[in-house]
Amino acid sequence: MKRAFVPAGIVATGIVVMVAALFAAGGAPKRAPDGLLGAGLAVSWAVPVLRILADAAAVATGGAVLAVVLFLPAKDGKLGKKAIRACQDAAAAAGIWAVASIGGLIATATVILGIPLSHLAEHANAAGQLSQVRALAVAVVLTAVLALILSGAKTLRTARLAAVLTIAALIGPLLTGHGAIDRTSLWSVLATASLVVHVVAATAWIGGLGAVLRYTRSREAVELFSTLAFVCAVTMGITGLLTAEIHLGGREDGWGLITQWATSGYGVLVLGKTLAFALLVFIGRLHRQSTIPRVATGDAGAFRQLAVLELAVMAGTIGLAVALSRTP
Repeated sequence: MKRAFVPAGIVATGIVVMVAALFAAGGAPKRAPDGLLGAGLAVSWAVPVLRILADAAAVATGGAVLAVVLFLPAKDGKLGKKAIRACQDAAAAAGIWAVASIGGLIATATVILGIPLSHLAEHANAAGQLSQVRALAVAVVLTAVLALILSGAKTLRTARLAAVLTIAALIGPLLTGHGAIDRTSLWSVLATASLVVHVVAATAWIGGLGAVLRYTRSREAVELFSTLAFVCAVTMGITGLLTAEIHLGGREDGWGLITQWATSGYGVLVLGKTLAFALLVFIGRLHRQSTIPRVATGDAGAFRQLAVLELAVMAGTIGLAVALSRTP
């Protein structure tokens, strides 16, 4: 019961932060003007909520697959008991990811078309033409296939294939976000590429931490994760600042990160996410200075308490990221 409470609490933290950020930045769904039907507030709120649930499931999937590929040893290419259990966990998470993506697809189509959910079937052709809906449809297919493959995974080769499919499923929806609106623009291409790298690095960092916490806290795994986390943190810092600067209009109006961080809702959220990232870097430093040396002496439990706090902060950053994607 306690083990189930921790991940549920972490996901709840992300949702609370996301809702607060949407209201603070002006991206919260609003009622349709008088005389227009619209999708309704419930469906409009379902879009970001389902998005954060899909993101959480994606992180869990990626983390479990990462544990199998990097942290849990395979003998002659055959997975051990812990690795097979991790694959089963990843399969379940991929299934949740697929279901959340289906819900997100339906809610997104309804909101973009500005119609009640009950009328969506009548506008199926129009919904199918939306790039966001098509990207989510691809994600649904990939995550469903991923769940099927992982449920029967017994070899390291299969786990590596699952890792590739996980990355592919992550990338699709990113190609229809803020940075992908003007596909002929060099800045748009750069912003989208930067966002893709940013999300993959974040998934590896957050998912990897959860995987080490759940499957193995051996000295070798913790030290390997520490190196991976450092690479991911540097990558996220660079790509995050680059993507934010492009979206804030720095390419046209000067340094948007300086001029708009407190004058626009998007800028405020970027500032909040930057502060959360700085806190994560500080926690990572504490890991290197304190917990890793203790793990090296055989105290495997030293990693847990600080890691749970780190995951809660990470959930908050995911909430901010979802709010950013919904903020003009």
